[in-house]
Amino acid sequence: MTHDFIMKVSHLTKHYGEIIAVDDISFVVPKATVFTVLGPNGAGKTTTMEILEGIREPDGGEIVLFGQPMKRITRAAKQRMGVLLQEGGFEPHLKVREIIQLFASFFENRVSVDAILEQVALTEKAGAQVRTLSGGQRQRMAVGAALVNDPDLIFFDEPTTGLDPQARRNMWDIVSRLKAEGKSIVLTTHYMEEAEALSDSICIMDHGKIIAQGTVRELTGQLGEETLIEFRVDGILENQLSALSACCDNVRQDGGLVTLETKDLPSTMSELLQWSETQGVPFQDLRVRQPNLEDVFLTMTGRTLRE
Repeated sequence: MTHDFIMKVSHLTKHYGEIIAVDDISFVVPKATVFTVLGPNGAGKTTTMEILEGIREPDGGEIVLFGQPMKRITRAAKQRMGVLLQEGGFEPHLKVREIIQLFASFFENRVSVDAILEQVALTEKAGAQVRTLSGGQRQRMAVGAALVNDPDLIFFDEPTTGLDPQARRNMWDIVSRLKAEGKSIVLTTHYMEEAEALSDSICIMDHGKIIAQGTVRELTGQLGEETLIEFRVDGILENQLSALSACCDNVRQDGGLVTLETKDLPSTMSELLQWSETQGVPFQDLRVRQPNLEDVFLTMTGRTLRE
């Protein structure tokens, strides 16, 4: 029997003493898609990733991987997986080609080193030592190390953290190209715009549980027909902020950024302008937009992704 998914996780659990790090979670990773796991620090996503990568053993649950049910990731399954960890820990005095050759030696099925170097645009850096590479080049080398066995399933654990905008976009191109080639990708990220740009489906974790799953459109659709009005202020008093609640459905503040949620944009804008004049609070960077993934995350967890 063929499956339209590459991985199915059922009732996965992991305890550390009395702490429940992963609490009875279930999800499916379809083939040739980007499946993203989001959550604030301490949500359980790193433990979940480490279990699926075969680094840790679960305390309960079942994983169906490549059509085979298993309690823990087997050695045979690892031969068909690629893993990009948050920290590669590569020997700084080895050369790029040597790193790729070393990782290729771990697998029965291997892609040629030259093909990997070309795939991650490091052919000209093949003879360079790791310590001489830029952050973006080092991360592309790490991706190359994860692809040496031509894996069917690839784990990208925060692949663009610390990269400059251009290097981040280059990494997005690599992920998109791998998906187009039929690879399945499990991604974690601290960047909401990255999740929105790359993900076919998303699960949001908090306190070890999955609190929401779906596509970006499905998740943002849960907020209904709200329109958001955002502006920045140098300083705002609590009573001034409270006065805004009368002209909209909800108000939230994050530092100097104030966000209003409304279903009646014309009426709210009119009352907001009157409030600004009455309270003597000038607007900065006023804009109107539709809800995005960041809004979903804040609504469901009450926290920003990086907390």
